[in-house]
Amino acid sequence: MPNNHMEDKTFQRIKELTELQGTSGFEHDIRAYMKEEMRPLVDDVEQDGLGGIFGIRKNEDTTAPRVMVAAHMDEVGFMVTQITDRGLFEVTPLGGWNPYVVSAQRFTLKTAKGNYPCISSSVPPHLLRGEAGQKSVQVTDILFDAGFEDKEEAQSYGVRPGDTLVPEVETIKTANGKNIIAKSWDNRYGCTVVLEALEALKNENLEHTLIAGADVQEEVGLRGVKPAVTQFDPDLFFAVDCSAADDTKTKKGTFGHLGEGTLLRIYDPGLIMLPRLKEYLLDTAETHNIPYQYFVSKGGTDAGSAHTANQGIPSSVIGVCGRYIHTHQTMFNIADFEAAREMLIQVLKGLDKSTVETIVQGK
Repeated sequence: MPNNHMEDKTFQRIKELTELQGTSGFEHDIRAYMKEEMRPLVDDVEQDGLGGIFGIRKNEDTTAPRVMVAAHMDEVGFMVTQITDRGLFEVTPLGGWNPYVVSAQRFTLKTAKGNYPCISSSVPPHLLRGEAGQKSVQVTDILFDAGFEDKEEAQSYGVRPGDTLVPEVETIKTANGKNIIAKSWDNRYGCTVVLEALEALKNENLEHTLIAGADVQEEVGLRGVKPAVTQFDPDLFFAVDCSAADDTKTKKGTFGHLGEGTLLRIYDPGLIMLPRLKEYLLDTAETHNIPYQYFVSKGGTDAGSAHTANQGIPSSVIGVCGRYIHTHQTMFNIADFEAAREMLIQVLKGLDKSTVETIVQGK
């Protein structure tokens, strides 16, 4: 049997980061983890006003370019908007959810008093007989149930509107050892790859000031990256993010194929990759034999928000794809992660002053 072995340490890190729970605006557990892991790998760890966390590797040359690599910490989840008289919860989504994957799933309800198990409601087929069934489900129609008897009991356990609900999932490998099934690969992929790259570059002499970490609230409209790039003022920006795979029926004419390498995102509705940046990324991939695939997306990443910030920051994405993202169960490929990690490491190694100048000037 083929054995696609991933280092146990890396799998352990992926497991820890994907199983951590934090939706938009409530990223504190992931932030604490990132802070702890980054500290020995950088000169300073700094936080922006919304809670993004970044490790800084300083450069003795004060004129060295500033290069920023940003994951985002938040995963899609829900917020309690109302507690019903029956003790169930009405919710609003935090990030994009397909309403047909929300029901009959396990969540953690996070309150000031503690974390409680919770499930999303569904209608059993027995109660649908003779009806047309659930024709058009809205996420806001789905109630969440933590087993409380009524509103008063829920409140006595500390439940309040504004509390969050986050998927509860164990991270596992597939039978062939080539893929991983987890929640929140969008975007604990980015968090993992930032830590792995910082580790790999620990003793490398970089020709730039490196600002690498993770911002907040990406899933609700790329909000956290703006204050981060304002604070750290980079010359170049790289988002590290996970995108939707589209390869279950065919690879012909679709983008995002498991096992075909890191994503070279040439276009999405919020970002056109600049020619000089594309040239540099292609050159890096080809020089180091890193598998890559072109990617065109209907959704955006932090690079979309970063590139129009400050005086304009040339930005790109070093990505991976995952099947069934924004659900409880995403499947992603280990070799793709390894390709993206190598890409990020080599991109950072190769960025010296003249390369950054060429990219920025676009000559």
